[in-house]
Amino acid sequence: MRLGLSTPVVVQVPGVASEWERDAGVEELAGIVTLADELGFDFLTCSEHIAVPAADAAGRGSTYWDPLSTLGFFAARTSRIRLATSVVVLGYHHPLEIAKRFGTLDRLSGGRLVLGVGVGSLAEEFALLGADWENRGAKADEAMRALRASMSTTHPQFDGAHFRYDGLVVDPCAVQPRVPIWVGGRTMRSLRRAVELGDGWMPFGLGVDEITAMLGSVGIPSGFDVVLSTGRALDPIDEPDGTAARLRRLAAAGATTVTCAVAARSAAHYREQLTALAATIDDVETNSRD
Repeated sequence: MRLGLSTPVVVQVPGVASEWERDAGVEELAGIVTLADELGFDFLTCSEHIAVPAADAAGRGSTYWDPLSTLGFFAARTSRIRLATSVVVLGYHHPLEIAKRFGTLDRLSGGRLVLGVGVGSLAEEFALLGADWENRGAKADEAMRALRASMSTTHPQFDGAHFRYDGLVVDPCAVQPRVPIWVGGRTMRSLRRAVELGDGWMPFGLGVDEITAMLGSVGIPSGFDVVLSTGRALDPIDEPDGTAARLRRLAAAGATTVTCAVAARSAAHYREQLTALAATIDDVETNSRD
């Protein structure tokens, strides 16, 4: 089981984000992502929201850094850790826009992109951008097929009901022959979409028992990633046993990868927590083998 990070500062969800994140500077963030890279964490995340309705900010939060800019910054500060969108909303973009922008990121990072995608859940944001809310599911399915055909070639072709293109050059493109595509969501439709069209599933807002039942109802392909979240923030320094137990429970539920939120009082304390968390996963893996 691999561990990724729900990157602090860049997304601040009430009840999950810590107080210190509000005033954190870029260099504090850089120190965290550099250490995560050195400690062997699998990926860093960044989400996408263009504008959150004020009425929803209390639940969703209002701080969402742009994923392309942010992950590009992370790429320049790290050497091996993967860069995961969690998620890009498919309905806000043409597939070739995603292929060009994030294909460039894949090239700049030496092939470290994980493209997390989602259908979207904010009708007001769709309306703001002139995107199609009613048909977002069908268009997302087709956009994923288009992305699969287009991410890793400079001469993409696709012929669908919503997207058609040929005779175009998109240069640069991704350097990975197959960019991993993870699908976010909380419904059976999102899981089926992930199994049929993607390489992994990133559920949110679901309990472990719900996730276990959903995974048991479909055939999971070989090599498919189940990317589960710790939910509440982990405290590996003060609660090492509880942290290990939480990770073991997620592994038992089917997680191949876990996105970790980490509690901290400051950027320095966050770095200490990361070091403790890296040691915790080593202990979990050792005990599992024993």
